[in-house]
Amino acid sequence: MDVHLMVQDPAAWIDPFADAGADVITVHAEADMHLHRTLERIHARGLRAGVAVNPLTPLAVLEDALPLVELVLIMSVNPGFGGQRWIDGSAVRLRTVREWRDQRNPSAVVQVDGGVNMDTVATAAAAGADVLVAGSAVFSGEGTIASRFQALHQAALEGRGSQG
Repeated sequence: MDVHLMVQDPAAWIDPFADAGADVITVHAEADMHLHRTLERIHARGLRAGVAVNPLTPLAVLEDALPLVELVLIMSVNPGFGGQRWIDGSAVRLRTVREWRDQRNPSAVVQVDGGVNMDTVATAAAAGADVLVAGSAVFSGEGTIASRFQALHQAALEGRGSQG
């Protein structure tokens, strides 16, 4: 179970989610004044740790945190509600983080969340996202959930194939 804590004081939620069976806990860099301590606490509970950044948060926090995490999450929308548009510049941020990951912590997963749909999924995959979070594109629209999921999956594979 992958838990994305987009909350104030995420450290207060580590134990409840660990006790509930979480495998990975991702916290937002912007919400935690003591990110290093929080990541250590997640690991102390035997879980994998992730760090997320909002669209205008400088990526330097990820560069510094990369050796300490198993997952980095690039938000490609401003968090808060579903169905938002992919923010231009997100692919550049993904490419940068993917390069850092490949150099410093190849086992870490690069994840993207927000605005992932049929128009953006190939771009996100080509930019280096290992995991693509899609909500509205899967749960609303023409066809079935399965058909929408399969279409997104195929487009991601095609995008990943164009990754150079």
